[in-house]
Amino acid sequence: MTDSSNVGTDTVLHNLPPKLDKGTLRIVPLGGLGEIGRNMAVFEIDGKLLIVDCGLLFPEEHQPGVDVILPDFSYIKDRLDDIVGVVLTHGHEDHIGAVPYLLRLRADIPLIGSRLTLALISAKLEEHRIKPVLRQVAEGDVETFGPFETEYVAVNHSIPDALAVFIRTSAGSVLHTGDFKMDQLPLDGRITDLRHFARLADEGVDLFMTDSTNADVPGFTTAEKEIGPVLEGLFGQARKRIIVASFSSHMHRVQQVIDAAQVHGRKVAFIGRSMVRNMTIAEKLGYLHIPAGILVDMKNVDKLPDNKVVLMSTGSQGEPMAALSRMATGDHRIQVGPGDTVILASSLIPGNENSVFRVINGLMRLGADVIHKGMAKVHVSGHASAGELLYCYNIVQPLNVMPVHGETRHLIANARLAAQSGVPAENVLLTEDGSVVDLKDGVAKLVGQVDCGFVYVDGSKVGTITDEDLKDRVTLAEEGFISVISVINRQTGQLISGPEIHARGVAEDDSVFDEIKPKIAQAIEEAVRNNPAHTSAQLQQVVRRVIGSWVSRKLRRKPMIVPVVLEA
Repeated sequence: MTDSSNVGTDTVLHNLPPKLDKGTLRIVPLGGLGEIGRNMAVFEIDGKLLIVDCGLLFPEEHQPGVDVILPDFSYIKDRLDDIVGVVLTHGHEDHIGAVPYLLRLRADIPLIGSRLTLALISAKLEEHRIKPVLRQVAEGDVETFGPFETEYVAVNHSIPDALAVFIRTSAGSVLHTGDFKMDQLPLDGRITDLRHFARLADEGVDLFMTDSTNADVPGFTTAEKEIGPVLEGLFGQARKRIIVASFSSHMHRVQQVIDAAQVHGRKVAFIGRSMVRNMTIAEKLGYLHIPAGILVDMKNVDKLPDNKVVLMSTGSQGEPMAALSRMATGDHRIQVGPGDTVILASSLIPGNENSVFRVINGLMRLGADVIHKGMAKVHVSGHASAGELLYCYNIVQPLNVMPVHGETRHLIANARLAAQSGVPAENVLLTEDGSVVDLKDGVAKLVGQVDCGFVYVDGSKVGTITDEDLKDRVTLAEEGFISVISVINRQTGQLISGPEIHARGVAEDDSVFDEIKPKIAQAIEEAVRNNPAHTSAQLQQVVRRVIGSWVSRKLRRKPMIVPVVLEA
């Protein structure tokens, strides 16, 4: 065994990478390393690019006003014509959600994926009025795109039809798992194909890029089918309506809700645009089996007795505009009340804790019984735990390993597992978004770093919102706002109006500022006397310093201050 004690201690290089040598494969992750979401990796050889996944990230509370966060396309923006395709490993938003924004830059980039994955992305692109170029693949298929030969492997995940991809190039081969687990009793009978992994191992895997999300969880991930009996038991205990919240793409979970509803003679209504859209696609393609007569339109729910209703809803992560969040605040046509049962059948994505607890508190305040994974087995993960990852390392026996998909703690845990399985510690590459890895002749090296930041989508604006803008928004939300307007006679150096102070979120009454107004006036007049050439901008800085210091000392606040000095 290899000593793994030093894995996770290396720092990422922060220098620009060298020019790519002919016959060398370069891998640059543009998202998904250090966060749960916006997964995207770019592979380059002989002047051509292949992309694996193109997902989005949902914002946290310190990013107010942001709708979603995209990978940074700057690295490839000037090379769009070199892209031979985008392989989509599965249909979750964190793997396909940014595709519309990429196709805005070049609409005819081929999208490669399974039947269900392409159906989900096609529906999304239709909303963006983009007609994509699609290449459907299935497990066992081998397809060539430029200098890349790709082979697809069935993997089990929390959405049907997920695929791993094996990429062959003249420089070496890469096995990218996408998101996966090793459920041995999956609802659809489609297991992660370890025999296929073993065949690829016999050929030789130069670089193994593997899902890290559950790498710090010991043992094995619980089978999805164990959720069904728990749901049936909870449904049997419920007195009135049942509301189940889950990801809108978790078709296995929705299937078990439908099955439990049928056992207890309840009707099911889908709530939330994405839930309705995805389940319609899933049923049409045969991934969701809905008994005749069990579905009802949400508009007709009120006509049914409360004990005959199940509502399958979005909003399990506390998203402000999702159906469940609006129910918790009373801002939805479904009014939650005493005796209703709400089941959060999903994981808690890091960063969403406060939002989810706020929704839970709101629902309980309305009298609902709220059940989550901390109370009952109403959710199992879609990702491989440590025991499953060790199995994969022992089967694949890669020369090099690059953990992907996870926060830093997950990547480090996965790196240590790789080293424990026998991969030399120096061959385990801990990287971050923008890291540049070159592979040739069985050797993978971290050779540099490219700029790779967050790209914020705010309404119709993409990439125009900066981190500084978000800091200003947080300051406005937490510390408040003060404007100070003064008019000075430039000839006499005397104030002729003001300072007039208006505040929001700082004090109960603007009269609290009466104490500081004379000091502001005095500071402005002294500044003009000492230097008549002072510009309005310089005088505004004088005002900002005076009132900022006073507010910090007197009110213990650090609000946004906007001083305005006009000349007359």
